[in-house]
Amino acid sequence: MAKDGEKSGWKEYIWNPRTREFLGRTASSWGLILLFYLVFYIFLAGLFTLTMYVMLQTLDDHKPTWQDRLSTPGMVIRPKTDETYEIVYNVENTESWDMYAQALDKFLAPYNNSVQAEKNNECVPDQYFLQEDSGDVKNNPKRSCQFNRTILDLCSGINDRYYGYQDGKPCIIIKLNRVIGMLPSKDGQAPFVTCGAKKEDSDKIGELLYFPPNGTFNLMYYPYYGKKAQVNYSQPLVAVKFLNITANQDVNIECRINANNIPIGSDRDKFSGRVSFKLRINTIN
Repeated sequence: MAKDGEKSGWKEYIWNPRTREFLGRTASSWGLILLFYLVFYIFLAGLFTLTMYVMLQTLDDHKPTWQDRLSTPGMVIRPKTDETYEIVYNVENTESWDMYAQALDKFLAPYNNSVQAEKNNECVPDQYFLQEDSGDVKNNPKRSCQFNRTILDLCSGINDRYYGYQDGKPCIIIKLNRVIGMLPSKDGQAPFVTCGAKKEDSDKIGELLYFPPNGTFNLMYYPYYGKKAQVNYSQPLVAVKFLNITANQDVNIECRINANNIPIGSDRDKFSGRVSFKLRINTIN
């Protein structure tokens, strides 16, 4: 009897035909609860949508509202076949250095003179190419200056399609990371790259050639206005050619940017304003 009573009690809790209650509540009570939550969640969704809309109105499609960046831009080299930053090959083994030449060909293709002439402008060198907005009127898209592949001379891959790798006189290409709005000089002195061997290898590096002369990044390529505002922007490059580096030995090299408006990078960040890599040219099989 007790079990029948408990069973009957559960049945009445689920559905009570006398009071017409479902789970202890009438239809009107359930309706009010559902209406409350419906209105509550519609209000939350509306509040979220309004918040996102107001926030998006503060953003610029072409320039970040806030920039949290390092004061010293990073540097990278090409060719770069992996994350180790090592260039190792044998001059007698074409397969060991051909991949470097192909990587440079691919990297420099957008810098062909014909491509640059079609997309970019000839600019006045040695001064910033400023393109400011006029109040609320955006000066977009912004123009970009030509960086022609021929500027890299012996390292352009035009006269020497193997970039000196077959002769044990390889070229490497250096570029600075893009930083929106950066002005790398405060008195008209262009930033320039210098490369040297680490202390233990100082007698192995030999003579270097820089292209453009003195390894400069011309001021006309600055400031950079962003990927959307400056669609055809071509980063300036510096090429370094190693003429008589010691063969059959590891040579640890560091290249760094020198500018009076760019702080010297921290020792804790090896890519801040500099880049280190190993170069080894083997002549013995």
